[in-house]
Amino acid sequence: MSRPITLFTGQWADLSLDVLAEKAAAWGYDGLELACWGDHFEVDRALAEPDYCQSRLDILAGHGLQVHSISAHLVGQAVCDIIDARHEAILPPHVWGDGDPVGVNERAAAEMMDTARAAQKLGVKVVNGFTGSSIWHMLYSFPPVSGDLIDAGFRDFADKWNPILDVFDETGVRFGLEVHPTEIAFDIASAERALDALDNREAFGFNYDPSHLGYQGVDYVGFIHKFSTRIYHVHMKDVWWSPVATEAGIFGGHTEFGDIRRHWDFRSLGRGCIDFEEIIRALNRSGYRGPLSVEWEDIGMDREHGAEEACDFVRAVDFPGSDLAFDAAFSE
Repeated sequence: MSRPITLFTGQWADLSLDVLAEKAAAWGYDGLELACWGDHFEVDRALAEPDYCQSRLDILAGHGLQVHSISAHLVGQAVCDIIDARHEAILPPHVWGDGDPVGVNERAAAEMMDTARAAQKLGVKVVNGFTGSSIWHMLYSFPPVSGDLIDAGFRDFADKWNPILDVFDETGVRFGLEVHPTEIAFDIASAERALDALDNREAFGFNYDPSHLGYQGVDYVGFIHKFSTRIYHVHMKDVWWSPVATEAGIFGGHTEFGDIRRHWDFRSLGRGCIDFEEIIRALNRSGYRGPLSVEWEDIGMDREHGAEEACDFVRAVDFPGSDLAFDAAFSE
């Protein structure tokens, strides 16, 4: 049985849920992964209004669509980050408040707890998102970064996320961190350390997205093998990186996406460097049977064209695994 193909709505928050659902159904999607911004899924309304969650489900059902997860990347980012003016643009007003950094961290944590409760009301078992990080700015170790400083960053992450994950446990919902630059985990080594910091509690796992690993030089197929039991959700997203030296390297050179000097850029599925054949084979070995959610980003392509071709690409590349050896018929 093939996995459901969904569209992550985060890049489409300028459209109403009803308008996007109609488009996604026409493009061939089985469901939507609802972002907790725009009007797609509003956590405060989900908790305050008895009929709100059903209204979301009714909109999706009216277009023959399902929902398997919601995503809270923007608020999650503010849980551990060192807050500055940039965060105001990504946070709802009630989380930003007066902008006092400690207060923003605390309100973001409370909102993530409420997001778990809202997910339970909607009937989904996974919330995807970011964690933020108090030590991302120490990525390059100069001035020299002591091990104690990094240890303190992971303790800060555990101190802030364990109470949130307690609510996830209470609600029967799991959190999938999208391993990503600027998060507490951005590659295999840091993902292992994040799990260790939380004593490997089951509520915390990963929203697997190869696009954030490939251009870094991280073994994105090996990630699946190493964390096979912790992959709670999958984003299908492609990225291109240059085979030759460029003017702006992996760190980006303070260029914007689409700048021809860049070493890497996100691309529509099948048009980058990610080997999705090997990803599907690894997911089959891992036993992952959840949705394959298209996170569509390509600065050089019309997004509606891209979303439709991405759905077709995922449907073509996905295939079920086998419990039977191909030569079993020759065995006695």
